[in-house]
Amino acid sequence: MQLSAPIFQLKRQAKQLSRDHGIPLHAALDRIARQEGFSSWSLLAAHIPRVSSDHSASALLGQLCPGDLVLLGARPGHGKTMMGLELIAEAIKAGRQGVFFTLEFNEQEARDRFHSIAGRINPDFEDIQIDASDAISADYVMDRLRASPRGTIVVIDYLQIMDQRRSEPDLSKQVSVLKAFAAQSGVIIVFISQIDRIYEFSEKPIPELTDVRLPNPLDLALFDKACFLNNGRTRIDTLN
Repeated sequence: MQLSAPIFQLKRQAKQLSRDHGIPLHAALDRIARQEGFSSWSLLAAHIPRVSSDHSASALLGQLCPGDLVLLGARPGHGKTMMGLELIAEAIKAGRQGVFFTLEFNEQEARDRFHSIAGRINPDFEDIQIDASDAISADYVMDRLRASPRGTIVVIDYLQIMDQRRSEPDLSKQVSVLKAFAAQSGVIIVFISQIDRIYEFSEKPIPELTDVRLPNPLDLALFDKACFLNNGRTRIDTLN
């Protein structure tokens, strides 16, 4: 079934609908999905082509090492949040722990998205830990993860709003602190990241580090690995 607009535009329509009518985002997404001929947003999302098995979340997980700091970037609608959740699902399937911190969604919205991949990965979905606190910051994340075992997969959604509260340290300091924490504890921290809109006017098939949106200064050399997505294609880069 052909969608009436790219997925990122449908998401924008849902956010506008949520604001205009004062309804939860997940309800707005489902309403947009019904307009497209699907009974729910999760079914619509499942209709979108995924990355090939050679570039799946399991392949990404296999390249990550304890202590890695990872950047996961894409333009809206190209699967970066889903990839982050699939990465956690693959970790749980392998008997590891997974934690999803989100400043973008509430807990139920995040859990709904996680459950939408159940049919393809099917881990024990009760094992996922989701934290949607407005207080998420480097210090908050570290306090939450103190007892987490080595190899735990941590996904933070998303990089560019970690310092949105003026009371928090700047983004560069927070990422530096989390890098040191990951190296010391052996947890793997993955930051979901926005990509500059100007990338859409480039001829590059997949974004790269220079396309990462940085409203505030950040040394991207802090990251050990980067994964970029675009139109069903994936590239994983080792940076350090």
